[in-house]
Amino acid sequence: MPTQNLLSNIRVVLCRPSHPGNIGAAARAMKTMGLSQLFLVSPKKFPHADAEAMASGAADVLAGASVCGSLEEALSGCVLAIGTSTRQRDLQTALLTPAEAARQALSEAQGGNVAFVFGNETFGLSKEELACCQALMTIPANPEYGSLNLGAAVQVMAYELRRTALAESFAQPELDAADLADVERFYAHLEQTLIEIGFLNPASPKRLMPKLRRLFSRTRLQKEEINILRGMLSAMESCKNIRVK
Repeated sequence: MPTQNLLSNIRVVLCRPSHPGNIGAAARAMKTMGLSQLFLVSPKKFPHADAEAMASGAADVLAGASVCGSLEEALSGCVLAIGTSTRQRDLQTALLTPAEAARQALSEAQGGNVAFVFGNETFGLSKEELACCQALMTIPANPEYGSLNLGAAVQVMAYELRRTALAESFAQPELDAADLADVERFYAHLEQTLIEIGFLNPASPKRLMPKLRRLFSRTRLQKEEINILRGMLSAMESCKNIRVK
């Protein structure tokens, strides 16, 4: 697939950005590297004159930005979401380098949209937002001063994507990955079924569900597998009163 077609399938998602100038800077960073899909999750101020000023010649990227009420909505239509994080936190997931993330993203961009998810300037991505991502990436900044501006972080990743797209070729991925909206519907179905059969305590679903999300994220669910799993859940719901001895 041509470089520009691959880059057109890359989506930049900014979660809860506080400063409209950072939105404009991100749009400018994207356009300089050939990216165009900008999604904003609950921006504090948008549209805004500061965003337009910082975007400079990238007003078209701003004008085409999609504003969403949730990360799940922003990821609809994607086959992979890569979250950005400055530290490992308590998610037991290996952190990719920008180069590794770019190679994985461009390989899978042949089969659909791939999102890079950036968090709020002050707090980053929440645990719930990180749980929506199948991979995590970090930019190896100076450990003594690792504070990277949101627009600069987008620029680093956008550059790495373009550099990799121009330098490497990618085989068609074997994985027929499920749309992330379908994956989220599966998780909702799974949680409800586990509650109904008495396996999951509805008072504390956050103790188990993040672990199950990590388990399935490692497998990278395919479309057919989602259908099989949801069929199994439906069968479990209809037979929930049957006891296996």
